[in-house]
Amino acid sequence: MQTRTLGATGQRSTVVAFGAIALNWLEQEGANQMVELVREHGINHFDVAPTYGDAELKLGPKLRQYREDIFLGCKTQERSYEAAWKKLERSLDRLGVDTIDLYQVHGLEYEDELETITAEDGALRAFREAQEQGLIDHIGLTSHGNPDLILDAIGEIDDMDSLMFPLNPVVDARDDADHDYDAVLQRADQEDIGTLAIKTFAKGPWPDTDELPEHERPYANWYEPVDDPETIRERLNYTLSRGVTSVLTPGDPKLVKMVLDAGDRFEELDEAAQRAIVEQARHDESPVPEQLHH
Repeated sequence: MQTRTLGATGQRSTVVAFGAIALNWLEQEGANQMVELVREHGINHFDVAPTYGDAELKLGPKLRQYREDIFLGCKTQERSYEAAWKKLERSLDRLGVDTIDLYQVHGLEYEDELETITAEDGALRAFREAQEQGLIDHIGLTSHGNPDLILDAIGEIDDMDSLMFPLNPVVDARDDADHDYDAVLQRADQEDIGTLAIKTFAKGPWPDTDELPEHERPYANWYEPVDDPETIRERLNYTLSRGVTSVLTPGDPKLVKMVLDAGDRFEELDEAAQRAIVEQARHDESPVPEQLHH
C-alpha cells in the first residue's frame, strides 16, 4: 500500500490507517485475526484510545508482537495535567508497551478546552514531560468539528505534529465556515503537520432512535456508513486526493476489509472527478455533529 510522510515526524504512514476501535466489538481471537489482516495489507499506522471500550487490551498482544513495525497513535480526553498523566500511564499499561509514537488530545470541541489544555496545569504540560521522558514521541490533536478551533489550536500548540478531523465529500459540499476543513488542510500543509481523516465513509447521521433504536443499527459506527465496495473506494480515493496523509478505517469490523481493499487500489482523482463527487453529495446530511459548531 502507498505511504505518505506524516508531517514533520518523518514517519511514512500507509494511506489507510487502522482505527483500532473495531477491535472492541470482537473477542480476543477475532481481534488477533483482524490485526493480522490489517498487517497483511501492509498497514503500519494504528490508532486507539481509552474510550474505545477494551480496544487497548485487545490490541495489546499483536501490537507487542509487531511493535517495531507499527506506528502507534493513542489519545486522551483528559484536559488537566494530573489526569492526562494518569490516563497516559494507564494506556501504556493496558497496551503493554513502553512508548506511544503519537499521543493526541482527543476530541477538542470547545474554545475553553483549548485554554485549559494549554494552561500551566493543562494536559499539554503532561504530554511534553512524557515526551522528555521518552514515553511519547510526537504530539497530535483530534477534533470532530469546528475547523476554526482547529486553526486556533495550530496557532497555540507550536509542537503539534498531527491533526485528525472529518473529511469527506458530504462535508466538503457544505461550503460554509462550520465545514471549512480546506482551510485546515492548507494550514497543516504550510506548517508541515500530518493530517489524518475520520468520517471518510460517513453517509450521514443515524435516524432518530425512535425510528431506528441503537441496538438495531446494522453497524457499530457513530454515523451511518456507506457500505458497498465501489462507494467506499470512491470515498477513499476522494479523501486521499485532497492531500491528507492517511484515512482511518471505520469503527465497524464488517467494513474494515472493504476499506483495506480500496486502499490497495488507491488512485488519485483529478479536480474534475473530485468536483463531480462533491456535487453528488451536495444534498446529503452532514455527518459532523451540529452541536460541535457552537
